[in-house]
Amino acid sequence: MWKEIALRRYQSRSQVVPQKSGQLLEKSRPYLYVAPALAFFTLFFFYPIAYMVYLSFYDWSLLDLSAMEWVGLENFHALFTDADFYQVLSNTFVFTVFTVSLGMGIAFFLALWLNHRAKIYGIVQAAIFTPHIISLVSIAMLWLWLMDPQYGLLNAILESFGLPPYSWLADTKSALASLILVSVWKVVGYNTLVFIAGLQSIPKYLYEAAALDRSPAWKTLWKITIPMLSPTLFFLLIINTISSFQVFDTINIMTQGGPVNSTNMLVFYIYEQGMDFYNGGIASAASVVLLLLVALLTLFHFLVLSKKVHYR
Repeated sequence: MWKEIALRRYQSRSQVVPQKSGQLLEKSRPYLYVAPALAFFTLFFFYPIAYMVYLSFYDWSLLDLSAMEWVGLENFHALFTDADFYQVLSNTFVFTVFTVSLGMGIAFFLALWLNHRAKIYGIVQAAIFTPHIISLVSIAMLWLWLMDPQYGLLNAILESFGLPPYSWLADTKSALASLILVSVWKVVGYNTLVFIAGLQSIPKYLYEAAALDRSPAWKTLWKITIPMLSPTLFFLLIINTISSFQVFDTINIMTQGGPVNSTNMLVFYIYEQGMDFYNGGIASAASVVLLLLVALLTLFHFLVLSKKVHYR
């Protein structure tokens, strides 16, 4: 009798173990699927950020990496006691505000005009989108020629109207505005197509109901179009803000941060400190400041503006 009981207990245990191991494998399967992506992000995203923060507490140079010296917060103190760095921050914020607002505003009204099925509107959409797929280096070279004070097309147009030529990139009052013009011209096509996609996803019966109620065009725009486009607006606001903070190629080719530091912005300042002045500690500290600014602005957008987004 006792042999039969022992045999039953042994068989029951042998059946439970595979079941538990199978449950463990089933629970761990999702983590196995995301493990490669997590390893990729850890290696190429989280580790570089952590190492950058680590380097910001050292005085070091690319010319001699063996002479790294711990200085604590001295690099950050040097940044925030430097008048040039505040000028860089000011330029970055002004550039971002105007590039994002103009790029999205112009694109929004272009999308309202081009939101039709006719072939001519498709051709115009393709023409507007073309600058977005062209290399930013090529665009900067093109605008550098257009704004040339002696041979540029813009000054030739001014002279044809009897106006004096203008130093677009050599004047501290217009250099930053000129870079904003180039960036808006680059981004407006992409924003327009995204807006058109958002407009075409709005249900037609909402406009039909508004037409039956004889709603004015401005009221339909404010009460239907903009609320239904709020996810698109929110997406473009985040993308455009982040990309504006990362502007580099345009500055590097067209102005080199000049004249008199009037077009120097954060990413170019980081490059300049690290590659031209070989001051890796200051460059790392400025990179941490850039990371915090972008993170705080993105968090602000999600905490404050995401409440205004109407998802269908």
